[in-house]
Amino acid sequence: MGLFWKRNKKDTHSASILGLDLSIEELKEREREADRDIGVRFSNAIAKTRNTIDSRLDSLFARRRKIDDELLEELEAMLISTDIGVRTTMQILDAVRKEVSRDSLDDLQALKSVIKNELLRILKTADEKGVVSEAGIDPSIRPYVLMVVGVNGVGKTTTIGKLAQRIRSEGHDVLICAADTFRAAASDQLEIWAERAGVPIIGQKQGTDPAAVLFDALQAAKARGADVLIVDTAGRLHNKSNLMAELEKMKRVAAREVEGAPHETLLVIDAVTGQNGLEQARQFTKAANVTGIVLTKLDGTAKGGIAVAIAGELGLPIRYVGIGESAEDLLVFDPELYVEGLFEQKTA
Repeated sequence: MGLFWKRNKKDTHSASILGLDLSIEELKEREREADRDIGVRFSNAIAKTRNTIDSRLDSLFARRRKIDDELLEELEAMLISTDIGVRTTMQILDAVRKEVSRDSLDDLQALKSVIKNELLRILKTADEKGVVSEAGIDPSIRPYVLMVVGVNGVGKTTTIGKLAQRIRSEGHDVLICAADTFRAAASDQLEIWAERAGVPIIGQKQGTDPAAVLFDALQAAKARGADVLIVDTAGRLHNKSNLMAELEKMKRVAAREVEGAPHETLLVIDAVTGQNGLEQARQFTKAANVTGIVLTKLDGTAKGGIAVAIAGELGLPIRYVGIGESAEDLLVFDPELYVEGLFEQKTA
């Protein structure tokens, strides 16, 4: 069965290739259409960030016409303004300076190429680290336990609903555990999404010990032969020690009941929060052994560079990005599409 975030390079969920009665050429054309559709949607989602990076690079270079120290200072300020982060910005500038010292940078396109290559290197390095960390997971184990963590208001509940619908559409039996028992609205919202996705949900009354809810859900998942158990967790502020202790307890319960569980822990971050999201990632990584990031509301900010900051500073891969309200708007993160989308407008 493998890991559920992993996909073929072509994410066909959001633009399904259907029609077994079609010819090979017709199927290939459908596949090309799917690729174009996803590429355009990805590009549209990061339009605000692209306007910050690509447009300002054009303007900056038009004024100076040469790559000198003053231009690099402006480039530094521009990159930091997209929430790429100071450390990651310094890595990019180091790569640019190396090329300048070799006299291999003499125009804007060459400069953009170096920046793109460095961004891609950072994102792919994080992806590769994620793959290595998952090497020991036995794909035959049921249920596959996927914990979802994150502070209130980042879109965690919506993300769980979209993930459940997505995984179920791929032919897997899914069960949701509503273990955020401290916020009544969380269970209500999750029930709506579960019904929409056609996925059963296990929950208890408000105030119940989240670990107890998880225990019940694990027993139910095993009894039903469910493939995947998606676990919602409390979303109080990330600097509260009791939340972190609670997550640790839930991890122990999961590990006791299912070998290797939780097999995956996704941290949901609102892209609009920028550097605060990076700090959330640092805190949750300490307590929850985060294996990947879901970056929501990517279409609502000019600071989408936070994806690179997370990958570069924490070595955490971006698994999915949210670019809208519907289930189809949860896309597998593609480093190539992301980087290309930052520098050129794709057309439908």
